[in-house]
Amino acid sequence: MASRPDVFTDETEWVSHSPLQTEPCLPSTPTLESPDDLLQKRTVVLKGVLISEEIYLTELETLLMPMKALKAAAGTSQPLLSTEQVQTVFYQIPELRDLHKDFYTSLRAKLQPDEMMDPGSQQGLETEETPVMQLCHREHHLCVGDLFHKFVNQLGVYRGFIDNYENAVYIVQKCMQSDQRFRTLAESMMSSKGSDNVKTKYTFEALLYKPLDRVMKTTLVLHDLCKHTPPNHPDSSTLQEALRLSSSFLSGVNERSQCKRSVKLSRGERRQLMRDGFIVDVYENGHNLRHLFLYTDMLLCARLTSAGRQAQYRFCWYLPLVGLKLHWAAEHLPSPEYQVKISKTRAKMYQLKQALQQHTKGGKVSVSRAIDRLRRKLEECEIWLLTNTPSFTLDLHSTSGKSHTIRLFSLNDLIEWKEAIEKQSGNCIETVPPDLLSVTSSCIKLRMTQQPPLNRVQSNESSHMCGSLYVMVQSACGLQNPSSAYVCVEVDGFEFYDRRKQTCLSAFCVAPQWDEELVFQVDGARKLLLVFVSQYENDTQDEIVGRAVLNLDTDNMLKKWKKVSCSLGQVDVTLSIKYMPHPLDPPSTAPLVQEPVFCVPIGQVAMQESVLVPHIVRSCVEEIERRGLSEEGIYRISGASTEIQALKHAFNTNYREAVSKLRSVDVNAVSGTLKLYFRELPLPLIPSERFKELADALDIADPYLRADSMLTLLQALPDVNRNTLLFLLHHLRRVAERKEENKMSLSNLATVFGPSLLRPLVARVDISQEVEVQVQVIFLYLQCQNLPEALLTKHLDIDDLET
Repeated sequence: MASRPDVFTDETEWVSHSPLQTEPCLPSTPTLESPDDLLQKRTVVLKGVLISEEIYLTELETLLMPMKALKAAAGTSQPLLSTEQVQTVFYQIPELRDLHKDFYTSLRAKLQPDEMMDPGSQQGLETEETPVMQLCHREHHLCVGDLFHKFVNQLGVYRGFIDNYENAVYIVQKCMQSDQRFRTLAESMMSSKGSDNVKTKYTFEALLYKPLDRVMKTTLVLHDLCKHTPPNHPDSSTLQEALRLSSSFLSGVNERSQCKRSVKLSRGERRQLMRDGFIVDVYENGHNLRHLFLYTDMLLCARLTSAGRQAQYRFCWYLPLVGLKLHWAAEHLPSPEYQVKISKTRAKMYQLKQALQQHTKGGKVSVSRAIDRLRRKLEECEIWLLTNTPSFTLDLHSTSGKSHTIRLFSLNDLIEWKEAIEKQSGNCIETVPPDLLSVTSSCIKLRMTQQPPLNRVQSNESSHMCGSLYVMVQSACGLQNPSSAYVCVEVDGFEFYDRRKQTCLSAFCVAPQWDEELVFQVDGARKLLLVFVSQYENDTQDEIVGRAVLNLDTDNMLKKWKKVSCSLGQVDVTLSIKYMPHPLDPPSTAPLVQEPVFCVPIGQVAMQESVLVPHIVRSCVEEIERRGLSEEGIYRISGASTEIQALKHAFNTNYREAVSKLRSVDVNAVSGTLKLYFRELPLPLIPSERFKELADALDIADPYLRADSMLTLLQALPDVNRNTLLFLLHHLRRVAERKEENKMSLSNLATVFGPSLLRPLVARVDISQEVEVQVQVIFLYLQCQNLPEALLTKHLDIDDLET
């Protein structure tokens, strides 16, 4: 079997031949070179990095070239490799390719302006500066530290590849000996044509070694960049931190190579680290930021501490994976006190970021310490927000009876952790209890994640979004079974404003439609995460059907709608996106208070929500259709008054809490809440001005003329009133279709809703005639054969939509 080197010591052609340091290293002692000389050498290093990254990406693409064909052949009668062998040979290579592709693209975007401003092109410009002075001036404001810092924080991808390297090479060597077809492929892998229009020939094994060779180069190039970056440069502190993280990672890799970074378990298995990251550990008296480690046989939660300069972990708790049960829940809602603190912290972060941007523009030595101080304060605020803002919870239940609850920073984090734990728990075996002290102390060497997911202020943020992002979630198709569904949308960037929103629950069907607009205030956004969640009948746990990540392209959606169709698992979701750039107002220090919906004109509620049918109407209707159509006496039998009042309060103060309550209360309380909403409208759904005209229309003898007149009056109603009434009428007709079970005919439903939906301008002493008109109007509309469909939201302007 091929052996990987214990220490990666080969030198590279594009950085100084510095000896590899296995302990965190710092930049060399400053030389007597002038800042201008340092910056010129720094430019040479950066251009060398860009060229080398391009070559490495070509090598990874060449390595991945046969993967698709080998996968397809694995299912035939004469495979070159089995499906399991293909997975082992190419393990983590697509992820490495994506990591370096993102880094290369970002670095090239930073360096392109410098390429275009070659010193030789300056001769025709009217300036008193020499070409060298101009180059150094630009170099001083060229910041790449944020790119390298982000990159080294993702080096954990290499961990899995390195652990798997021996197995991958063994399979390649074995198959080359036993299969002539595979040997022919593995000995002559040709790259695509490069910039010199020439193809390069590789062997499979040589390409597999490239990532091992590459992982060392990050530390070396960072060492050179720090060496050639003046101390007063805005990049200086960021590059030093990136160098520390990279050196720490490489030191862990070297030690892991020596001790295999695993311990022996029963049946010859070895304990290995599969995943790690920061989470919020929730316990009886509070919650704290912790580091969670997923091993092959257990979950371990630890607290990161610092003893002097030496970081180490303290044990918190562990759970064996065998028999571990998971249950996830919607967002944790903070208390009113924490909402105030969250608002104030966001406002403070905004002020710190503004101050940082002002300081980094100057680039003076005198402000470098101020910049470091501002960065630390900003990171402290971000960590506090990560720990205390609303998040998704994951409950962990062990067969031993022990349980723990963790909170994740985003729905994407929740899905990834849930999938990783479920996959590993399904494959693991019962092991002897671990030596928790030894395992915890080894975490500092094994960890793949160095710090929580923080944003960093960058000197050039022109490529980042800053303004309003509009996401119109329209419809979905592809569900195999009827369900109520919603789409959760998240944006990245600084958390000055809410970064996560979701649509209402759809009707119970296989082709949900929302036509709902979600508006985000964004700062530094680059990506959009979509998660499709279904609620099936008689199922208490929401099911995550699929997710997708969209890269936000400002050019294609700038001030115009861009229609997008994306696949989320088995479901295809159609949405439209528009970006409007503008300076952002400072976030309010006061927590956002939801406007009440009860006892408020329906047009005002709809305007607040940017819809044509208020959310409360849609949510109640959809919940009744999910579990109440077969309920005897639905809308006739009243629910518990306490539950109805609790739902009313929730809809008035916190819509998401209300939707959560809808699923747990008696369905008659849901129908009672909907009736109460219409009954307490200050102006009836059908305006009182139409009462006399509708009463006159009822007296028309000809049934066709009567129906035509009634529909004409309905079409003349205000948009919100008309569409809400149509939405309700179609729902009531679906209820009546199950009248054999629920005992609610069209006549019964008209009797229940008529007095709430239609009222005269002036009440008479004898109300019997009024009630008859109220009931008959609704009854006639329910019987109408050509009743129009309701619109839930205002449609997009077709002329403003680009497909």
